[in-house]
Amino acid sequence: MRPKIDKTRFGSVTIQGNPIAYDIVIRLNGTVEKRKKSLSKEIYGTSHIISIAEAKYVYQDGAKCLIIGSGQDGMVRLSDDACAYLNKKGCQVEILPTPQAIETWNKAEGATIGLFHVTC
Repeated sequence: MRPKIDKTRFGSVTIQGNPIAYDIVIRLNGTVEKRKKSLSKEIYGTSHIISIAEAKYVYQDGAKCLIIGSGQDGMVRLSDDACAYLNKKGCQVEILPTPQAIETWNKAEGATIGLFHVTC
């Protein structure tokens, strides 16, 4: 069951009334996990570029869509390798500033996963 995201503000996202003060990944089964930003920071020195290692961690077999909340100001992007990997898996990617990504997430249907950056 996909959890509804209530709102976001700089530094947090609120899911079903519970504020979370870190970046998150939402799995196909609705489980909310802390994002493993270190998988991208190790390569690029920032969590604003999603590495292929992080894309492989986030992706789940059967996912048809990945919604990425790119931060309040839209700073996060996919690396070329990560983009190619997700395309090869047949996973459509929607990258939007986090407030808009939340709206898209709440309306999404089907096998969808999410990654939400809560700052910049």
